[in-house]
Amino acid sequence: MPIRTMRASGTPRTTGSPGAPDSAPGGTGTTAKARPQRAGLRGEGTWGWLFVSPMVLVLGLFMVLPILMALWVSLLHWDGQSNPFSGQADFVGLDNYRTLLTQDGLDRTLFATSLRNNAYYVLLTVPLQTVLALALALIVNQKMLRGRGALRTTFFFPSVTSSIAVSTVFLFLFQGSGAVNSMLSWIGLKGPNWFADPRGVLSLILSGLGIVDPERPAGVLADHSLMGLSWFEWLAGPSVAMCTIILLAVWTTSGSFMLIFLAALQNIPRELEESAAIEGVNRRQMLRYVTLPALRPVLFLVLTLGLISTWQVFDQVYVMGQGAPGNTTLTPAFLSYSAGFDNADFGQGSAIAFILLALILILTAFQRWALRERGVHTGRNR
Repeated sequence: MPIRTMRASGTPRTTGSPGAPDSAPGGTGTTAKARPQRAGLRGEGTWGWLFVSPMVLVLGLFMVLPILMALWVSLLHWDGQSNPFSGQADFVGLDNYRTLLTQDGLDRTLFATSLRNNAYYVLLTVPLQTVLALALALIVNQKMLRGRGALRTTFFFPSVTSSIAVSTVFLFLFQGSGAVNSMLSWIGLKGPNWFADPRGVLSLILSGLGIVDPERPAGVLADHSLMGLSWFEWLAGPSVAMCTIILLAVWTTSGSFMLIFLAALQNIPRELEESAAIEGVNRRQMLRYVTLPALRPVLFLVLTLGLISTWQVFDQVYVMGQGAPGNTTLTPAFLSYSAGFDNADFGQGSAIAFILLALILILTAFQRWALRERGVHTGRNR
């Protein structure tokens, strides 16, 4: 005899009636319906892996496999003339890494010099290009601005131009008798020979103030060293030649990041800005308390892309000096290339590349921690 239940309206209902739940094995209730759904999800997962398998194979063949091969080469003394997997190359273990990081010598000095140069390049390029890109995005996002499309195209154009072509143009502009020095002469200034000046900018400023003598530094700056370079060499700042490359990088990359910021600005809900306007906030407060918090994820993306690209700078250095003058434009990426293809020491070149990879990963993780969301934690009320 079926068990009688009561509906909300008071009419009886049995377990065998339509709409009644049935949890018995083999029934037609929720348990039985969940089984084909799980089977469908498993089928979709199989088809998904099937469709992405060509790209997975391509990435594994042309990205993961070369990385593993380069990691093996970094443990060898290999000149590139034999098969590194046949046993003909000398296995040296971590000697390539020790030579670059701990052993006194020319290799460590050059590597430390490249790290110093690239560090100044990153510290100046990333903030400048980010601030400039955000400012340009705020400008071209104004609805009352005429010719917004033309301005966006103009600002973005340097980003799509070949970096080799732009670097060649900058070589002509910043020559000793180039257009830049000619314009400086109009206001009574004598410009330097930009790409032949190895002096550090900070050392020039301190020398002008009479604080430090760049020719004969004394005291702690000269008595202590790190990785073969004195503290004065670490703190001398980027050279005049490196500052030119920094200007080039900021000019060519700010347009791309401007488009990223522009897309994010157009995605901010209008209700937020309207509510803030009703509260009577000014433009500076709007930027600080409404716009920038809404742009936090995009800001992290732009800073991360800028950090990675600036630590991997190569083509501008290759065209505009190859480390000259006096190794003040030398970078780890170019040093890795030079070690392998100029000195036939592919083991050391691979070791430099992996040290650079580890440095980028550490700095990216730190940047993610620094830009994380910081919520307000309140204790329980007692």
